[in-house]
Amino acid sequence: MHLIKLNAIGSTNSYLKHLNATESIADYTAVIAENQTEGRGQMGTIWNVENSKNLTFSVFKDLSEFQFESAFYISMVAALSVYRTLDLFSIPKLNIKWPNDILSENKKICGILIENVIKQNTVNASVIGIGLNVNQNNFDNLPQASSLKLVTGKTYDLNELAITIINQLKEYFLLLSDNKLNVIKNEYESYLFRKNKPSTFKDAEGVMFSGFIKGVSETGNLQVLLEDEILKEFDMKTITLLY
Repeated sequence: MHLIKLNAIGSTNSYLKHLNATESIADYTAVIAENQTEGRGQMGTIWNVENSKNLTFSVFKDLSEFQFESAFYISMVAALSVYRTLDLFSIPKLNIKWPNDILSENKKICGILIENVIKQNTVNASVIGIGLNVNQNNFDNLPQASSLKLVTGKTYDLNELAITIINQLKEYFLLLSDNKLNVIKNEYESYLFRKNKPSTFKDAEGVMFSGFIKGVSETGNLQVLLEDEILKEFDMKTITLLY
């Protein structure tokens, strides 16, 4: 694997996308920043981290030879790779909060932002951005955030975590290349936060309602069993799962 280490950068995703647009880069090239000043999350949210305390990096994945209809499988692969890595490091009480946040003890420790490169109406490559809270102790005004150190009391090596995540990505993308879609989807669904538990949601108009998470569709919509026994699908823009 090719690792590019930077002291500071606006966004590792943006850096890697620009690099891919200007030159040919190797599969699984990763950009790791000690300080990311313009980190982004899902739906345009900002990801703020302390300098040198956390793992902020992006990985380039060539998908030109892959055959799959839904880009959400990339999201599932990324989430599973981080989940499996943290499980190897004995991080307790892990869950995946749809679509791809990673929780420990019901608090967010990792966010993932995937930006696909589209050519001829096909996903040609992906830039997988991962922000993992590692050795940071304070999260002012972020009561639902935590870190590996807060959860376990231990200090972790950022490079070791990054390399392990990349190796896990390679394993899960092998499953995807072998068209083991059911294996990926079933494992992803088995780790879903609040699956089969009564949960509260908020829709795009701010109206709250209750339901049970049952799984995800092939395209990544959240499948929720409502009180009237109707299974309904929601996309990221129309529903928020409340803690």
